[in-house]
Amino acid sequence: MTACAIEGGTAGAATTADPGPEESGEPEEPVGAESAGAEGAAEPEGAVGAEGAAGAVPAGPATPWAGAPRAPGTFTLTADGAYGARLTAAPGAPGEQRAWYPERWTLDGPEPYAVPLPLHQPEEPDAQVVPLADGRVLIRRRVADRQMFSLLYPTGPATGELALGAVECDGMTLLPPSPDGSSVYGLSAGDHSSLLWLVAGGAFGPELVAEIPGHCSGGVWLDRAGRMLALDRQLPGGGPVKAVAVDLERNGEVTPLLQIAPSSDDRLLLADPDSGLLLIRSDAPGHDRLGWGVLGSCLPVRFPECLRPADVAVTPFAVQPGQMLMPESCAVALRVDGAAGSWVGVWRPQGRRLHQLAAPEGWSAGAGYWSRDGVLHLPYANAATPCAVARIEAPGDDGPLPETGGTDGTDSDASGTEPSGAVTPPVVCKPVPLGQAPLHRAAPPD
Repeated sequence: MTACAIEGGTAGAATTADPGPEESGEPEEPVGAESAGAEGAAEPEGAVGAEGAAGAVPAGPATPWAGAPRAPGTFTLTADGAYGARLTAAPGAPGEQRAWYPERWTLDGPEPYAVPLPLHQPEEPDAQVVPLADGRVLIRRRVADRQMFSLLYPTGPATGELALGAVECDGMTLLPPSPDGSSVYGLSAGDHSSLLWLVAGGAFGPELVAEIPGHCSGGVWLDRAGRMLALDRQLPGGGPVKAVAVDLERNGEVTPLLQIAPSSDDRLLLADPDSGLLLIRSDAPGHDRLGWGVLGSCLPVRFPECLRPADVAVTPFAVQPGQMLMPESCAVALRVDGAAGSWVGVWRPQGRRLHQLAAPEGWSAGAGYWSRDGVLHLPYANAATPCAVARIEAPGDDGPLPETGGTDGTDSDASGTEPSGAVTPPVVCKPVPLGQAPLHRAAPPD
């Protein structure tokens, strides 16, 4: 898909803005006070239908558990949400230096539980862990100028380790687990080219899959077979950042994916293979905005006002699966970061409302997954329980929308609802549809 227009503005309105974080999992910059007049920042609502292993979700934004050390990395989930993995710290007195070790969470059983995977020496804080569908955990360690990879697994009271090999490079980032459950890819980005490695799931250790011209970041899977991968790329010599699709079964063939405006930075944050829903961050409207589109569609990308509350950063992290060909009905979970901490937002394109909900104490902010029936699962750990999952039913969007009335050419109000549309027609440009792989450029419609 190449998005070819903007709802609520023209492509010519794009200006150069500070680009967002290179990694798609990082929260976007908070919207400044200038947006407060167009869309109000609703206070977080109480949790709706939320319950966890340790009791009800507390009211208000989540604050880190006072006794928990700051985690060096993130909580990573398999594509199906069955397993999670993170680095955590060994118990110790407050203020005492603690040793980091990997921990695997099992989430697909009747009760979640965590298995520690320590080895003979503690891990460095910059190590990265990714769970696999068979319960093993891949760990990436940096040793001098090499990236070393091993698979960890519980074996009785100890931890087993299977060394996979090493890659000589200064830095590498592991991409989200492949939907096939057995493959993990790593991205080593340079100024002129980026190397994509298969670091787990190959036949002979780490394998170079593709060399992609330009500096790449992000990493979003577009299908359930683990073949089509979207990356955010900046060509050598600079220029805008554009999302591209990489076909892993055709030697890393690169195809344009997003083109909202010629000079805009267009990044892909999330994609749902079932419905085709895409969550996009772009500065085509004049500054960084969170928008949505549909894979393979030539309809304009929409930038809802409700996803732009004042003085907070909003970052999507999970999309409800199973909504075949119904992208507007998908529930999207968003991480909301503000001065009071982090909490959860839930939004549907058709509902045009951002519901703000309390997160459980000790939530691994930005981690979670949806069930097909619209229940959001949020892993957390605190003083009361070392491993738990809060379950939040997606709130409904019933009821009339408030009356709207904007002054900038769109309908908007202080409730955080999405404008109904643009007064002026969007600018139309040549679409480049993305269909099922292999990808080919389609002729423009008559």
